Amino acid sequence: MLKRYLFWVIGGLAAGLISYFVLFPQVWYCQWVGFSDFKALNAHFYVSPKSSPKHHQYAQKVVAEAEKRIQSFWGGRQGKPTIIVCYDPHEYAKYCHSDEGAGCSIGTPWGASYVVLNLDGINTDVIAHEMCHDELFTRLGWWKTTQQIPQWFNEGLALMVDYRFVENNPPAQRYLDYKDECGYISSGGQVTLALTEISSMRGFFTGPEGRVMLAYMTSGMEVSRWLAAAGQPAIPVLVKHLREGRDFQDVYQQLETKKQP
Repeated sequence: MLKRYLFWVIGGLAAGLISYFVLFPQVWYCQWVGFSDFKALNAHFYVSPKSSPKHHQYAQKVVAEAEKRIQSFWGGRQGKPTIIVCYDPHEYAKYCHSDEGAGCSIGTPWGASYVVLNLDGINTDVIAHEMCHDELFTRLGWWKTTQQIPQWFNEGLALMVDYRFVENNPPAQRYLDYKDECGYISSGGQVTLALTEISSMRGFFTGPEGRVMLAYMTSGMEVSRWLAAAGQPAIPVLVKHLREGRDFQDVYQQLETKKQP
């Protein structure tokens, strides 16, 4: 009886590990990067063996700049993701599960998190963008971030520390700048996206490149508008209420209304 029990337990664990690797290979590779040929610059910073010491020094410098930006925006930094710097699209696709984009952030249900970068992603904007995703994940946890936070808010918040599209202006001006970007991308507003259309990962990233870019600009416009109305201190307050179990939409609207005269 005991042997049969152990057989099923071991079999179940083996099946779970195999399923885990098949369904989420990028998480597996990230988790075991310390046992790969990537070079460890420290316990949470790995670089491709194909990259040069010059690349290593520059990557560390830019990551430090991005960390300062997160510190300033959030009023502190709780996230401590493992940084994985890749050299070519093959490496990037292995750790990010996609060969598109300059960087990605990966969070796990057990709390480990990673920021994966390709060579194009070694700049402050890209890294700060991904670190902002990680900061929200760290403060809320995997379940709340993936199940309760609309994707437009997650991406819009990350755009507040990413100055590739609009400059680092006060929220009210950023709102106008993102509104202009939306108009440009949509040929004068011929196409618009409702927030409900881009609330999920699938809804946000499905479609041609132009639609995805419009989703980003729409998100940046909405979060800028909300910050202009609610104020920067509303971000940690929102997170606090969500951790306590309150509904995102209720708190989001309430914080905006409270700031109004």
